[in-house]
This record gives sequence, structure tokens and C-alpha cells, in this order.
Amino acid sequence: MNQFRRLVNERHQLSLSDYQALYQWSVDQREAFWTQLWDFGEVIASQRGERVLGRDEMPGAEWFPEARLNFAENLLRYRDDKVALVERLENGSRRQLTYGKLFIEVERLAAALAAEGVGKGDRIAGFMPNIIDTAVAMLAATSLGAIWTSCSPDFGINGVLDRFGQVEPKVLFACEGYFYNGKTIDSLPRLRQIVDQIDSIQKLVVVPVARSAEQTAADIVGLDRACVLNAFVDAAPQQPLTFVQSEFNHPLYIMYSSGTTGVPKCIVHGAGGTLLQHIKEHRLHTDISRDDTLFYFTTCGWMMWNWLISGLACGATLVLYDGSPFYPAAQSLWDMVDEESISVFGTSAKYIAALEKAGCKPRESHQLAELRAVLSTGSPLAHEGFRYVYRDIKSDVCLSSISGGTDIISCFALGNPTLPVYPGELQCRGLGMAVEVWSEEGKSVQEEKGELVCASSFPCMPVGFWNDADGSKYRGAYFDSWPGVWAHGDYAEITEHGGVIIYGRSDAVLNPGGVRIGTAEIYRQVEKVAEVLDSICIGQEWRDDVRVVLFVVLREGLTLDDDLTQKIRTTIRANTTPRHVPAKVIQVADIPRTISGKIVELAVRNVVHGKPVKNQEALANPEALKLFEGLPELAGD
Repeated sequence: MNQFRRLVNERHQLSLSDYQALYQWSVDQREAFWTQLWDFGEVIASQRGERVLGRDEMPGAEWFPEARLNFAENLLRYRDDKVALVERLENGSRRQLTYGKLFIEVERLAAALAAEGVGKGDRIAGFMPNIIDTAVAMLAATSLGAIWTSCSPDFGINGVLDRFGQVEPKVLFACEGYFYNGKTIDSLPRLRQIVDQIDSIQKLVVVPVARSAEQTAADIVGLDRACVLNAFVDAAPQQPLTFVQSEFNHPLYIMYSSGTTGVPKCIVHGAGGTLLQHIKEHRLHTDISRDDTLFYFTTCGWMMWNWLISGLACGATLVLYDGSPFYPAAQSLWDMVDEESISVFGTSAKYIAALEKAGCKPRESHQLAELRAVLSTGSPLAHEGFRYVYRDIKSDVCLSSISGGTDIISCFALGNPTLPVYPGELQCRGLGMAVEVWSEEGKSVQEEKGELVCASSFPCMPVGFWNDADGSKYRGAYFDSWPGVWAHGDYAEITEHGGVIIYGRSDAVLNPGGVRIGTAEIYRQVEKVAEVLDSICIGQEWRDDVRVVLFVVLREGLTLDDDLTQKIRTTIRANTTPRHVPAKVIQVADIPRTISGKIVELAVRNVVHGKPVKNQEALANPEALKLFEGLPELAGD
């Protein structure tokens, strides 16, 4: 980060003294900033063009309108013997690929896709675990100018059809099975249903994971349009890897909203914006270089997979893990940190909280010699999570809570190795992103809670939504509140030292007595209660007002009694306000989550109020919703 700031000062005859000054310059002089980042990141392109920003409006901004580039070419810039990808599965298997071998694998698969007729604009889908073959398939597809889209193999059949059925892929890469929490799950029955119901699929390429290639070939006999990966590659004539040059906003990825309020939205991200944003976040905000080994615990159904794979552009070694993070034990991922010399470890706030509840103290049992940064996202990381990491994992790491989302395939607020870490805060707003917090009147405020917005256009805005010809769904998702301003849907605050606090999703904000309360404020206090493993908080409409209801999952063998209820309420009240104290505390056996691990407050709120939840296929555990139906505890005072 400091190297970049000095470069900016030298190039533009400035004297920016710290990050805040650099940030302000990057927002005030966006064209100069993104051009400087292009040079700093050594973006590979057949042309950049003279114009940096054509039309400047949201939506519809035209960044680098004359540029021509290829995303995969930028990720395959290194072709040497350094390890590019390490794959580790829950069952203990491990394999790796150097940058040189990765290039060869992508070249062979791209030739096979081209022989299948895949070209610019075609959709290629992955129903895949987080393994090397998934990364190779994405790179091969995007080298041809095709569009990659993926979800993890733990999605139910309707969840897959709701996503891939909308975008009509030409080729589907899918595993025949996978490992999770000590079990082997067979995917072949769902593959038959997918092929039967999505007519656009010309070829199903089955990737052996839980079976051998020979056994897979035998087991897919009779499966329509299917072949095993090695047969698909071997049947194609070899040809040199060429990178199709496309416009800056050429579609690269199709991502999906969680889909808990209806059919998932298909969010289309452009190649140039994604590349520039990820280079910025990796090289500047995370300080990743060729010397680093980067790991993020993610599935291919979460945008952090796409973010992780972009680390190839830095020349780092990426560790891909697929399986349960707690199998066979709570310290499993930390064993891997030592074994692979991981320097940047990414995970979710939920994992950090669960690790603490499990009593895991990696600092006492592991070396963690190379570890210098821990990243957390998925939900706000509570103060206690910060303290746990520094106390029980490692004291001299940069702990960066980061926040953005599938909508921008990146971050609005994130880490910075040159800034101090404050518990409960994201260190800074992202360079080049005019992130502000607005009051209900649409005025920018600081040290006050409000709506997180981005007031100026930025390169990684979605190109649009799939099957949204007039752009109405896209505009409705982000620009209805304030035309021309991106409203992200987070309830947030900018602190006195430029950090950001996320209080939860705006649509889940509680409103007892007309006072807005972010659910994260309550979760932070509940996490202090040792007896509670998990919780979810909603506002229940009650007697012309809203009352706060807290559902808790307790440690095994415990039952919620008056003493524990009082302990929870007292803990919340002591550190917040009386309005934060739940009117009802109710024990439940489980809490519904999306497949990427996020709790679904709106879905629970709908069930409590007797309203339907439209798309339960978006949930990892939809059966948990039934636990919230017709609860007698919610009928009385």
C-alpha cells in the first residue's frame, strides 16, 4: 500500500501522507486512480485506449470503453515451476499444480471446449467442489471469451435448476460425488435430473472426485450427453492456447443472489472490472505477492471462490480446500496452515465464533510461522471475535474484517496492512470507491448509523442481470432509494478514524418503538454467553409496534431456563440499550442458513408471521424453518 502511495505521489507530483489522503485522492480523481492501478497491476491487454471513463452514471458507467483484454490471460501470466494451486480434500488427499503445468492443463481443456463449439458469450457451468479442476475449467472457458457460472455440489436439485436453468449453459462440469463431514455424497442422481431438465446442455463433463476415473466411466454409462473429464480432453485435437480479446465489460461471471425471497437474481460481472478490483484488493489491501500462500475457506457457490482464484494474478500459491472445516477436528484447518505455510488465511465470522465456542486455541498447539493476515467475511465479526483471534490464534497478524458481496464480487470496506485494527471495525473503505453512509434524508453522515451507499460509479459494478432486457430488475435492486446512487442494503457507520462498522442488513433492521437497531449489535452480546452456540434475531409485529425476539441454539444437553434467559438479557442490556433487550428468548434446535452459511432473518420473520418463504431451495437446511412455525411462546406477552 505504501509503495503504491509513493508511486502516486511521484507520478502526480503530490504529497499524500497517509491512507486517508490516498483514499480521498482515489475518490476525487477516479480516472487517475484506476489508470494508476492498471499500470501498477501490470494488466495484460491488447489495448487500453485513451479514454478511462466514458459515460459516468449509475447504472451504465463506461469504464475503459476502448480496452480489449482477456481475464484468464491475466491469471496465467506466470508459467514457471512455482506451485500455483494446492488441492486438499477432507479425506486427506492432496495434489498440486505448478504455474507451468496449470497453463498446460488450461490449454488442453480450452482446446476440448473449442472442439465442442464453445465460443464468446457461451455459458459454461460448474456443479463442482473447490478443487483444481474447477479452477482449470473456469480459466479454459474464460480464455475463449465464454462466461463461467458455478454453484457447489451441496445445492439441491431445485436450487441448481433455479440458477443454471435461467442462464442455459452449453457445457456443464460436475463431480460425481464429494466428501463432507466424514461422509461420501453421491451426485450422480442429481446429474441425471439436471441433464434431463436443462436442454441447453450439449455436454456433461463428469469430474471424478469420490470415484476413480475408471469407475466413474462405468457409472455414467447411459447418462445422456455425458463423458468423463479425461476422455473429453483426450478426444480433442491439440491447439495452442489463445486468449480471446474482449471489451472491458464483456461478461465474465454470472453470480446468483441467495434466492431466499424468490428465484435467484443472475448477476453478470464484467471481465475488466472484476480483474482491476481483485488486483487492487489483493495487492494493495491484502499486500499479496508471489511469496504468499493464500487460503480462503469457501465453496464454489460463494463469491469468495472467485476472489480467491484471482490471486493467481499475483503469482501467489492458492490453497483449495473442500470439506467440513471441523472434520475430523476443530483444529483441522490450522494443521493445514502449518503444513502448507499459509500466510493469508480467509474464513467467515461464523467459523471464528464456532472455533472459539469449541475451545480451540491454535496459538498453543500450532506454529503458524508464516501466518501474517486473517480475513473474515460473511457477516460482521464481533468484538469478541477480534479478541479471540489475537488472544488464541496469533497476536501479530493483520485481522481484516471485509464486507461487500456477490453484487460487486468484491468489497466496499476491507483491510489495510498499514492501518491499526479496531475491534468490531472494518479498517477502511476500498480505494476508488466513494463509500458513504447516508441518513434517511439522503445526507452523508459520519459517526452516525445509516445506509451504506456508493455515491460515484466504479468499474466492478455488475454489467446487469441476466434476462433483464430493460434493466428494471437491476435498477430496482440498487438504485430505487436514490437514483444514480448505489444503495447496498447494509446498515452501517463510518467511524471517526475512517473505519466502517456494519450493523447488519438494512431489511433486517429491528424497529422497536421506532428506533432502528442493527441485529449485529445484539449478536455481538449473545456471543459472549458461553451457553449459546448460535442465535438469530427478528422483529415480531406486536400490538401496533415491533418487539425483539431472540432464538438461541444452546450447547448440547442444556435447556433454556429463567436463569439463562436472564443472563442473556442482562448481557445484552449491560452493553447496549433497553430497546435491544429481547422481549422473548426462545430455544430452538437449529437455525436456517443459506448454503454459503448466512443466517436468514427475513425467512424466519416470514415464518413467524405466517407468510410463505418462496424459495427454500436456497437454504442449506430448509427443514429448520419448521422449528419457527406456530410457536406458542410467541402468542402471549
